[in-house]
Amino acid sequence: MNLPGKKNLQVQHVVDLYKESHLKRVVLLIVILAVLVFTSLYAISAGTANISIEDVFLSIAHSIFPDLFAGPDNEFASIIVLNMRLPRILLAIFTGVSLAVAGAVMQGTLRNPLVSPFTLGLASAASFGAAMTIVMGTGILGLFMAGMGNYDIIFNAFLFGCFSMLIIYAIARVKGTSQATLILAGVVIGYIFQAGVLILKYSSNNEKLKELVVWLMGGMWGANWNAVIIVSIITTICVILLWLMAWRLNALSAGDEIAKNLGINVEGTRLFCLMIATMAASSCLAFTGVIGFIGLMAPHICRMLIGNDHRFLVPCAALMGGLILLISDTFARTIMSPIEIPVGIIMYILGGVFFLYLLLRGRESHIY
Repeated sequence: MNLPGKKNLQVQHVVDLYKESHLKRVVLLIVILAVLVFTSLYAISAGTANISIEDVFLSIAHSIFPDLFAGPDNEFASIIVLNMRLPRILLAIFTGVSLAVAGAVMQGTLRNPLVSPFTLGLASAASFGAAMTIVMGTGILGLFMAGMGNYDIIFNAFLFGCFSMLIIYAIARVKGTSQATLILAGVVIGYIFQAGVLILKYSSNNEKLKELVVWLMGGMWGANWNAVIIVSIITTICVILLWLMAWRLNALSAGDEIAKNLGINVEGTRLFCLMIATMAASSCLAFTGVIGFIGLMAPHICRMLIGNDHRFLVPCAALMGGLILLISDTFARTIMSPIEIPVGIIMYILGGVFFLYLLLRGRESHIY
């Protein structure tokens, strides 16, 4: 019996299965990307003023290649597409990408399927920063530069979101970076900042209270090209950095002891990934307000479709998060047009239904 030959055949069979699995995952990513592109075109065309897909394409193509493509016949189409809807669609996509990737990385780093930017207190801290600026009339940025307006709210929300993770980091330096320590610290800090938001609500007048409540509901009302540029740059850099950590995230997901045996600095890797994920999520929440469940839903859906390998999970979560939030935002602004529903409300309903479905179907085995 030729045992070496038989063993070579078995090894080749495993290699073929590995390549086939990779190909299926790449094809799935391409399909999700295509769905995202077509959904974006539809989202730009849908609204109180309906615009044809052709006019949408011509508006975008003419702005990029003015010598190759003529603009649409309807002169208002370009104004609506380029100045109103396209920035909003892009902001929704990048926000979904950021929150979904942050959720996937936090879950893999802490080996807990229920961890998200909200679980670790990030959303509550960002909310407190924004609430403080709205109620008091100025924030940290406004103390140095007058007339900052909405950018003062944005900067305060971003700063306090990152500050929450710095507090968690300080606690971890004292008590260790175990998963339980980080999660419990995040929950406690979230409650503390939430108490601060409630105090500010209670002490604000009617006008400030209304503005604060609207911000806390979450939405894309502040979408403009400046916001898109800032969010896209931060999100792109953070997602690339987290994707480059995919092998280490895979090792952490298998357990701290296995990761240490593979020569990985467990504490350093965990804190680095959490800080980058926090920066990505904070930058988006600062512009959009509180939008929940993206960081929980998208990673779970992607694990069902593509598995736990972070080399594919991170890009899949990014595309899925952008797609979910884009669809939700399009529904929120068109279902009762011209009245617009805050997308945060839609996400709470959608997220609650999704996890209730998982609970009833007994799909917890797909989580980890």
